[in-house]
Amino acid sequence: MKDMPAALSVPAMAPEEGAVLPPLPRDYSGVNWRGLQTLYVREVRRFIKVGMQTLAAPVVTALLYMLVFVVAVGGGREVHGVPYGAFVAPGLVMMQILSNAFANSSSSLLQAKFNGLMGDFITPPLSPFEHLVGFGAGAATRGLFVGAISFVAVVFFAHIHSVAQPWAILYFGVGAAMIMGFLGIMAGLWSEKFDHMAAVTNFVIMPMTFLSGTFYLIEKLPEPFRSFSKFNPIFYLIDGFRYGFIGQAEGNLAVGAGLTAGLVLILGFVCYRMFETGYKIKT
Repeated sequence: MKDMPAALSVPAMAPEEGAVLPPLPRDYSGVNWRGLQTLYVREVRRFIKVGMQTLAAPVVTALLYMLVFVVAVGGGREVHGVPYGAFVAPGLVMMQILSNAFANSSSSLLQAKFNGLMGDFITPPLSPFEHLVGFGAGAATRGLFVGAISFVAVVFFAHIHSVAQPWAILYFGVGAAMIMGFLGIMAGLWSEKFDHMAAVTNFVIMPMTFLSGTFYLIEKLPEPFRSFSKFNPIFYLIDGFRYGFIGQAEGNLAVGAGLTAGLVLILGFVCYRMFETGYKIKT
């Protein structure tokens, strides 16, 4: 069939006056600050809304640990020249930061999958970087918030009267919250059911946390467990965080600081690529 002559082609119809047209997509030349703020506030309100579960329960857990390890086990002994309670308390606070930052981002994404709400995240004009920042910052906020409350609760039993290096507390605390927030994003996107998430928590996160020198010096461990502990990144997070309180470190602080920054960048990039490619988001 020959092409239709130009004279017989149908001209484009102009929209009638008063016609309702679909809205044009919003164009953002930079960061969608309003959308990013909305996502972040959503993640924060999630854990505040169930405060008894997300805020009060971790504090009770930290106090129980202090009761068992300091009162019943520690007695009046000292570690690194400080009371055992002052040695254990920073590790307990870091445990709450790690577990709660991971739980916030992972549960948010997994619940969205089961409730069919993933479209609420991919429909708005948010870039992969904005998704990364929104979920990551929300998780870090919960981890640091719970950590601060836990510290206030246990400080009366820990005999911590001063802070040796505030920069270390801030650096390793924020770094740990971001690392576990990114890991939570990865686990939430990868998991297809709650059993997968439970496997990550029980067989990866919890063992690495408890075998990181939270309640003891790793130099007391027999080989090869002592050497294996030096390859546990959570050991360096807890050791650096504890150094900020008592001024004593068991590991190499430079290695710990570099490892923390490196993990934040690497895990952040992995999460960015997962959002960019739509990994298990659109399927």
